[in-house]
Amino acid sequence: MASPSNYSEFLLICFPNYQNWQHWLSLPLSLLFLLAMGANATLLITIRLEVSLHKPMYYLLSLLSLLDVVLCLTVIPKVLNIFWFDNKSISFSACFLQMFIMNSFLTMESCTFMVMAYDRYVAICHPLWYPSIITDQFVARAAIFVVARNGLLTMPIPILSSRLRYCARNIIKNCICTNLSVSKLSCDDITFNQLYQFVTGWTLLGSDLILIVLSYSFILKAVLRIKAEGAVAKAMSTCGSHFILILFFSTVLLVLVITNLARKRIPPDVPILLNILHHLIPPALNPIVYGVRTKEIKQGVQKLLRRL
Repeated sequence: MASPSNYSEFLLICFPNYQNWQHWLSLPLSLLFLLAMGANATLLITIRLEVSLHKPMYYLLSLLSLLDVVLCLTVIPKVLNIFWFDNKSISFSACFLQMFIMNSFLTMESCTFMVMAYDRYVAICHPLWYPSIITDQFVARAAIFVVARNGLLTMPIPILSSRLRYCARNIIKNCICTNLSVSKLSCDDITFNQLYQFVTGWTLLGSDLILIVLSYSFILKAVLRIKAEGAVAKAMSTCGSHFILILFFSTVLLVLVITNLARKRIPPDVPILLNILHHLIPPALNPIVYGVRTKEIKQGVQKLLRRL
């Protein structure tokens, strides 16, 4: 890993223009972090202990929950460490590891949503085939695909950044080690670095989004053909939680992209805050949405609480 001769770490400066924000944000971010960890831990334990939830759909939900936990733990503790103890330093290896996890696990979440959309498509459009198509083996292969595709294709991003020569200041004007924030400190040409991330990111996220939209188009078409009383409401309820999570994930990501593109028109601290919230709010809301809207999970959580 290439590194400058005069320093061996970066300094993360959160909200360079409004550093007094840190004190006000530390409490709500801490509460959201505890909520995210507690909700996901409860969901994972419930699915693990409740035999009735040992089904492919809930295994995929467990995968999403694990990805949320890792993403949250990768970003938020360091942010809170900066807010509480003013510990702004981060080593080169830790910075590039954080960069890899953020890029790879974000696309892993998107890919998991795509697999979950396919699960709902088969369940509603081909219910008789569902038990033979969506099996435990299918979930295992899907999990391997999710990890391998996104891990391998996003790995060059931190590798390219780590091989740059950093001869400028070591101050990152961000709370986290994003590729753009870090690579700007280099005195090398970063065109290929940024181009690779842009093409890879939009290819992975874009292909997942297209397949999700196609799946729900077929689901909607199939649902509208159902004439049995109450069947439409039942079919849509099975997709409601999943659709809400996808919509929220896509909306937050879209807002983050738009604010970064319009960086010159808005304060630079706004995209930084949105980036933090993007790694915190979905992990906090995902298990709650499923827990509230899914009868089986709600019953499983109630059984778990009665055991305590």
